[in-house]
This record gives sequence, C-alpha cells and structure tokens, in this order.
Amino acid sequence: MTIAPANKVRLGLIGDNITRSKSPRLHRTAGKLTGLDVTYDRLIPRDLALTFDEVFEQARTSGYRGINVTYPYKEWAAGKVEVADRLVRAIGAVNTVVFEADGPKGFNTDYTGFMSAYRRVRGDATPGTVCLIGTGGVGKAVAFGLLGLKAHTIRCVDLNPEKAGALRNALESAESSTRIEVFTDAAEAAQGADGLINCSPVGMIGLEGTPLPAPAMRGATWAFDAVYTPVDTQFLMDADAQGLTIISGYELFFSQGVDAWDIFTGTPLDTGILREAISGEDE
Repeated sequence: MTIAPANKVRLGLIGDNITRSKSPRLHRTAGKLTGLDVTYDRLIPRDLALTFDEVFEQARTSGYRGINVTYPYKEWAAGKVEVADRLVRAIGAVNTVVFEADGPKGFNTDYTGFMSAYRRVRGDATPGTVCLIGTGGVGKAVAFGLLGLKAHTIRCVDLNPEKAGALRNALESAESSTRIEVFTDAAEAAQGADGLINCSPVGMIGLEGTPLPAPAMRGATWAFDAVYTPVDTQFLMDADAQGLTIISGYELFFSQGVDAWDIFTGTPLDTGILREAISGEDE
C-alpha cells in the first residue's frame, strides 16, 4: 500500500450518478480549514470501465486514506470490510471505509447523520408513525436512526416484500419498542403516518419524479428526503405545499460528511464555519 505524507489525505467516493455530489467540496474545504492537503475523487465504476470490486481494490492499494460509498454499493461494501460496531453490522450497509494496515474498516455515518439532521430541524419531537420508502442501504441506516429517535411505528415500504421483510427482521432484532410493519404500496403506508421519508433514489438527477403521490401526504406532519441532488426534490416540494415540516437531504449529507471526516482524519472541525463555506455554488 502506498503511504501518503502526514499532512496529505487522499479520499474518494464510489457510486453511480455522482457527478454532482457535493462530497468532494465538503472534504476539500474541511482540509483547507484544518491545514490538511485533501484530495477527493469521484470514482464511478462504469466510467472507469471497472467493477466495484476493482475500483475498491485500486483505492485500497493506491494511497487512499478512505472512501465514501453511495448508491448502489453500500450493502456490497459491507461484505468487504471489518465492521466493529454491532449496530452497523445489523444495518448491513457501509458508506464510509478507512484503509488500515490490518485491513479496511467499515462505518455507517448515514445512521448518525440522519439522527443529527432530524434533531437539528425537529429538536426533541418524536417521529411518531413513519412511512419509510426504500429499504436499501440508506433506508436501512435511516430506519435504525428512527429506532434511536424512538419512533412509534416504522412502515417499511419496498416493491420487493422480501427486502422490506429483511429490514423488519433486522430492526426487530434490536429489541426496541418500535413497531415494524411491511408494505409494498407507499400510498397505503402513508395513510395516518406522521412522518414521510424517501430513501429510494427516485427524485435524484437522472431519476426524476416522486415515490409518493402528493395527495397521499395529507395529514402527515413532517417529511425527509435522502436525495440531495437536487435539494428541492418533487417529494419535498409536494410535502411543503401540504404544510409539512421539511428535512432536506442536504442536512443528512452535511451531518454524515462531518462524521465521515472525523473517521477519516480525527481532526477537529468548526462545523458552523464549514457549513457557511460550502453553502455557495459547487466547484
């Protein structure tokens, strides 16, 4: 493995459809604020004509301190790393990897990031009954975050009932008081829900649309969309029009990025200054 100079930190992001990701800006700016020379590369397997495994291996052996992992590779990455945290093992998805001498270590900052994003907007208010659309990598992390926030009920929605059922089993293994239900129809699951969450890729650039018809949002209190490119998704615009409190995917992006920075570098960071510094246009 190539060894980088002490003040140089090489990072990257593996995923599809990430050309507009703000992660490079966040981590490069964090480096400037803390005196570290940070590079952060977008690593798109298709564009590199490589498989995920090949991109992962190249990063591991070519001097990267670590990588973030996003759709659709988070669950795949979990099988390639050592995960010390029992909860993250239960989630079964990894979005942050650090390359250590004794092997790659996996973490999930979507889980911690969602809890921080929720509390920033809603404070100590409990989530209530939540319709969670999408049970993939980020959906799993957000669902466990809802357990930590003491949601009354989580309705796991996926067109694949086996996938949603697997998440239900994982959540129930945590022995929480939260009730877990499985649905295949988002509009049905939204009936009587307090919170509406999109953890599917629907709404991101290139996959425009919304996973939930606007009329199905009536009666809910709050909504969160894990998609943040664009920030103003159709899902959130519909929720705003219905008068719901909005938690944007940008809040999750920022919080999970700060947690990942700490894992990558352990270097203290003024998050208020960072937030202001990256609030403008992308590079």
